[in-house]
Amino acid sequence: MLPTKVPTRIVDPPKARGSGGGPHDRGDTMIALKNHINGREVRSTARTTTTIVDPVTGLAYATAPKSNAADLDAAFTAATAAFKTWKETTPAERQLLLLKIADALMEHKDELAAAECKNCGKPRQLTIDEELVQAADQIRFFAGACRVLEGKSAGCYMKGMLSMIVREPVGVCAAVTPWNYPLLMAVWKWAPALAAGNTMVLKPADTTPLSTLLMARLMGEILPPGVFNVVCGERETGELMVGHPTPAMVSITGSVRAGRQVAAGAAPRLKRVHLELGGKAPVVVFADADLATAAADIAVAGFFNAGQDCTAATRVVVEAAAYEKVVALLAEQATSHIKTGAAAGMDAEGVLVGPLNSRVQFERVKVSK
Repeated sequence: MLPTKVPTRIVDPPKARGSGGGPHDRGDTMIALKNHINGREVRSTARTTTTIVDPVTGLAYATAPKSNAADLDAAFTAATAAFKTWKETTPAERQLLLLKIADALMEHKDELAAAECKNCGKPRQLTIDEELVQAADQIRFFAGACRVLEGKSAGCYMKGMLSMIVREPVGVCAAVTPWNYPLLMAVWKWAPALAAGNTMVLKPADTTPLSTLLMARLMGEILPPGVFNVVCGERETGELMVGHPTPAMVSITGSVRAGRQVAAGAAPRLKRVHLELGGKAPVVVFADADLATAAADIAVAGFFNAGQDCTAATRVVVEAAAYEKVVALLAEQATSHIKTGAAAGMDAEGVLVGPLNSRVQFERVKVSK
């Protein structure tokens, strides 16, 4: 663990409507978010909502539905119908559509960056340079990759018979994305799935649905209806997705606890499962290293995205001869070189560390004296 704390501003969020809370502070305008199903925005049939809070101000700015079984049935029905024709499209056709989506993301990068900053409190320029540009590049990668898939010969095991391995889409995929990189992680899930001929129903994290819904709206103007669907919700919605009979594959990025639950929920129907789970990222420093450079790189690795990263440098293991020097250098980086800012969602010059995603996350990681 690094030797000093980085000051982070967290404002107590208001209580959510639908969860028994009373009056709460709001921003100037409250947005009622909707699900994106079958190519259009659809109002949820659920009566309860989650209140979405801007981490920079602590003010509520939107409500999102806690989607129920009926909402998921509608989304999976749309994805199933779309799969019948989407799986028959050629790689060239899918490639062109994905390239159009990548271009659309870049054309709307300012709007998407503003949404992601409001989602997460991220520094605006870092969001554009490190996430949106990457997202477009990765969509283009998978657009190309789908045209170079190869079958393999498994050999001749019977006279006159040739066995072949051919790659085919699995069907409808369900995905749950995390709150630390809402837009980028959504791309990591839907881009390869759609490129391979699958359709998808995706649930963003309950605290950060805004940028994913905006991206879905842009995609809805390019893709056939039902190919990509987004439903909002909390843990219960995710559990309903995993247990739903439709998806042939479930993908989740989250905690080890969540991964275990998803694996157990997918097991009865033998669904394919893709799990990206939390862990630790240790850094090893030997005494003959360039210690100043190492400290600077470790600081960025530890504090980038306010440390909310599966690859964040959370432990530093130092050779005994260099220990005191490295501790001093890391302390200097933390106190003198890493700029924090409460207004990280704006164009805050040089800000690397903004607010944590939520009060829940702040309470989880704060250091108590």
